[in-house]
Amino acid sequence: MESQADSDPEPHERSRNVVFVVLDTARATSVSDRTMPALSKLASAGSSFENAFATAPWTLPSHASMFTGTYPSEHGTHGDHPFLNESLRTLSEAFSDAGYETVGVSNNTWITEEFGFDRGFDRLRRGWQYIQSDDDMGAVVRGEDLREKLDATRDNLFNGNPLVNATNILYSELIQPAGDDGADRTTSWVENWLEGRDDDRPFFLFCNYIEPHVKYDPPKELAEQHLPDGASYEEAATIRQDPRAYDCGDYEIDDREFAMLRGLYRAELAYVDEQIARLQRALERTGQWEDTLLVVCGDHGEHVGEHGFFGHQYNLYDTLLHVPLVLHGGEFTGGGKRRDLVQLLDLPETLFEATGVEDRAFVEQSRGQSMHPASETDSRDAVFAEYVAPQPSIDRLEARFGDVPDRVRSFDRRLQTVRTQDAKYVRGDDGFERFHDLEMDPHEQRNLLEELTAGEAESGRQQGKRQQHDRHQSKRHQHHEPSCRDRLKELRRRLDDQLGDIDSIGTEAGSENVSMRAGTKERLADLGYL
Repeated sequence: MESQADSDPEPHERSRNVVFVVLDTARATSVSDRTMPALSKLASAGSSFENAFATAPWTLPSHASMFTGTYPSEHGTHGDHPFLNESLRTLSEAFSDAGYETVGVSNNTWITEEFGFDRGFDRLRRGWQYIQSDDDMGAVVRGEDLREKLDATRDNLFNGNPLVNATNILYSELIQPAGDDGADRTTSWVENWLEGRDDDRPFFLFCNYIEPHVKYDPPKELAEQHLPDGASYEEAATIRQDPRAYDCGDYEIDDREFAMLRGLYRAELAYVDEQIARLQRALERTGQWEDTLLVVCGDHGEHVGEHGFFGHQYNLYDTLLHVPLVLHGGEFTGGGKRRDLVQLLDLPETLFEATGVEDRAFVEQSRGQSMHPASETDSRDAVFAEYVAPQPSIDRLEARFGDVPDRVRSFDRRLQTVRTQDAKYVRGDDGFERFHDLEMDPHEQRNLLEELTAGEAESGRQQGKRQQHDRHQSKRHQHHEPSCRDRLKELRRRLDDQLGDIDSIGTEAGSENVSMRAGTKERLADLGYL
């Protein structure tokens, strides 16, 4: 593809290195000084965006939005079509054409060359592999006991290069730290790359750490620091972690077990926090820290029992959309806490302004806007998100579990949401709607649409048959109803203007069929996607 960048191939005079770190499945509400002290320290020294939101509740469409500056219904990358649209310009292509060395390390199977995310990278590594290979030995790693591991080794060892496969198996089984899913290997590789680098160009480095994703399996010493009182690591480790089976009623998780799972999840965040600290030390040791803009964010959040869900599918609650976002370096150093609404798809424009990179083709396709302190763009007064297709689909759930509950079957829908500082509206293509006053109901427990409907029904009854309490309730509804209705009408209009007709989102790209390697399917199934 011929470069469409307007900038000269030589780096702009303001160019600096960019390190873009994604903490897979990191939700904002679980990030604190206790769980992530290194990130908290960076936030204090840099800029912390307290109201940052993803455009989608799971990895594939969220990363596609960050890489292209577009919403899911525009980039068309989702469960029914998992390949990044080749017609869209990517963040890595923009930096590459601006003269940067571009390197990526991904520990999430979705964000690999198999799904088109390598465009613009000089190198995009699979972080969980010791030696890079198209043949994944994850089936051996996932074996529950020695017999299963031996059987998986026998079945997979000679798929491709047996020496490479054997090396990857030995690394994962004997060398990789306990509770690690690629983070240690990733950070070590980046450290070695920085120390051995002799390229004069600035660099764009992307890293995805997947540890906070199911299965929560942190190192024992970290787990014991974050589990609730009276819970042991051994007890917590026995809890079944299968979000789709939980959704479908295949098993139950009680409140105490969810409390332990939340402890394991916080410990996973603590583990990736250690990787952030190692990255910073490596940048300092190699003399790159002062010339580096560091970005750390979650790509989406997680439900660990909230709203009756486990995992990150089938809905658009803030638990899944509200993510941590910290920038450090250059003009972002000393920026403090910022409470304006921002979206992850705003990152490309922000990085361009911070580095002086210009890319007209990217800007023309992008829906983002710069968060740079010097930006003349007005702050957002609303953020938007979409869920284009259920992942896994209801058909796949039926194939695995047989009949699925009606509650789960109702999740077979597209969703859109608009959120301001004080209100949120969600709608589905099946007529589903939610409306929340976030000042009164920050955790989205009270759907005001239900109250408005109840108020309409009540107003039709005869006044003489109401009790005194009901009359007070009616007066309250009559007092608030016009304001509620006006806000709801405005949010519906904003959603129409920004994202268009919900009945049409995702339909064009979904017609294509993308095949996957057998090892990829196994790894994605293990992560709960298939």
